[in-house]
This record gives sequence, C-alpha cells and structure tokens, in this order.
Amino acid sequence: MTDGGGRRRAFIGSFTAAGGPGIVTAAVAATGELIPLSSLDGLLDPSYLALSADGGTLYAVSETAAGAVAAYRVDGDTLEPVGPPVPVDGSGPTHLSLFAEHVLTANYGSGSVTAVPVRTDGTLAAAASHVLAHTGSGPHTRRQQGPHAHHVQPDPSGRWAVSVDLGTDSVRVCTLADGRLELHRETALRPGSGPRHLAFHPTGPYAYVVNELTPTLTVCRWDAEDGALKPLTETPVLPGAPSGDAYPSGILTSPDGRFVWTATRGEDVLSTFAVEGDGLRLLGTAPCGGHWPRAIAESGGFLYVANERSGNITWFAVDPDTGLPRYEGSMDVPAVSCVVFG
Repeated sequence: MTDGGGRRRAFIGSFTAAGGPGIVTAAVAATGELIPLSSLDGLLDPSYLALSADGGTLYAVSETAAGAVAAYRVDGDTLEPVGPPVPVDGSGPTHLSLFAEHVLTANYGSGSVTAVPVRTDGTLAAAASHVLAHTGSGPHTRRQQGPHAHHVQPDPSGRWAVSVDLGTDSVRVCTLADGRLELHRETALRPGSGPRHLAFHPTGPYAYVVNELTPTLTVCRWDAEDGALKPLTETPVLPGAPSGDAYPSGILTSPDGRFVWTATRGEDVLSTFAVEGDGLRLLGTAPCGGHWPRAIAESGGFLYVANERSGNITWFAVDPDTGLPRYEGSMDVPAVSCVVFG
C-alpha cells in the first residue's frame, strides 16, 4: 500500500517467542529495499498477516496454543490495535486470508479452519465465529497422526475457500454462507507428500501445491465453476537429491503467470519454474540469502524471502525474461516469518 505521499509499505510478521519484534512496518524503496519504520509487539507470535482490500486494516494470527486473530488500523507509518485479539477456537493458527467479509484462519495444531466475521469498519466480531474441523491422517508417523491445516485462501473467482492440510495429504474446497463454512469437496494428494501451501495461476485453470514432507510441487487443474481440483503432475523442487534437510515452504506465481517460485528450508534455496501448459519446468535454484526461508512474497518486480532462523528478509530483482532472481539486499528482522504488501 502507499501513504498520502505515494510511499509503499510492507508489513512483516515474526515469532515473538523466539525473539521477534512482533509486527514491523517498513517503507519500500523503488530499488526494492525495505526501510524499517516502526514495530508493534502487543500480540504473541504474529506469524502471518493479511491486508484488507482497501489497505486500511491489517489482520494477524497469534500462532499460539490458544490461537487468536487481531486487527490493526494502518495509520501512516504505524499500526493501531482495533479491539482485543479474537479467539479462533483452534490451536496454532498459522495462516489467514480474507474471504466473503470474514477472516479465515488455518489452525495447524487443531486441524481446522475458522471463519471470523469482519464488520463494515474492519473490526472483528468474535461471537459469530464458525469452526470447520478437518479429519483424517497420513502415513508419516510423526507429522501426520491427525489433520494439520496449514493454508487457507479464496480462489480467484471468489466463490470458494480452499484449505491445504499437511496432516491428511488433501486439499478441501469449502463454501461460506450465513457465516458457516461447509465442505464442498476434498481432493486427495499423494500419501505422505504433506501439502503445505497453494498458489493459483492468475489467469489459467491451474493451482500449484507445494509439498513439505517431500520436496515436490503438485500441479492441479482448477475448475472454478464446479469447485473441483484435479492433481495432474508432481515435480521435484530441487535439481537433484537434497544434501540434508529439504522442507519446501512458500510458493508464488508471477503476476503474468509465466513463472512459479518456491522456497525450500534446509537447502535454503529459491527454485524458479517455467509454466508450460499442464506442467512446470525447473529453470534453476538460487541461494535465498539466509537460513530457513519460511515465506516468500512478490512486489514491484522483486521477490522477498523471510528467513526465519537467520533473522533477515532478503530481496531479489527478477529478470523479466527468465524469471530468475538476483540478490539485491537484506534487512534484519529476528525470527521473521512473513512479509505482505498492499
């Protein structure tokens, strides 16, 4: 978003329990550089953020055992809390998005999705929240003993809410009517893949699911009319066998739909793919500029990587012809977890 003088803003989440500063507001220079402006530490572990369509309200999860979501009014270079945090009646909310006048949270610990109503002034209405519990498990004995909702977002048509569950190896398509989430269809992915996040193609009938438990990316066909997801192919995110830990995290499609990017923790790399019809072709990998890249974002032709364990955000200029990133700079943010832009 921009202020009255045209300056763009970025909002950065972090894990306060690991020494993070809470939510950081930064200016975004034309060069892609992030310049810290202010921070707010009143919410525990604001690990993921989402901005309202008008840019006036920022929402944050509190990724704790109790689980909550909070709203903040964007006031120039600072944030002002709008009411107290609202319980989501779920454990460990790790992602959120805005859908049909609600904030949706994906609750990793309890394996559920919560819909919290948003009033016309942007504040949250706690009493009318609704929780949709996931069920199931997977073959990974430690990570898939039960459901673990990791991501939730609307589809491009705005008709459906789509949630990705690492614990059940599945993606659920839901509706939201009269404040209630209802399951429309559940799509099974390969057992043990551990799907984490999903990104839709901006114009084509495709969705891309990055898998955490195996370093792969699943290409799916998306039918917005029927709310149906069909897995097509599964592609490695690395050019060869990993040398050690390799846990993919974030995924993005380029605004023009020509490229897909993923981040992989442990290997600490960004992978760039060319979109080729029903498939993807790996173009190359590049160091992410830090350790344990938890999330990635794009703004103004730059990629931004939140490197959790090294405590820094790095940014990369993207070659418009090849989609490959070129390292440009870094800003320190301890225990950083995400960055969002208006």
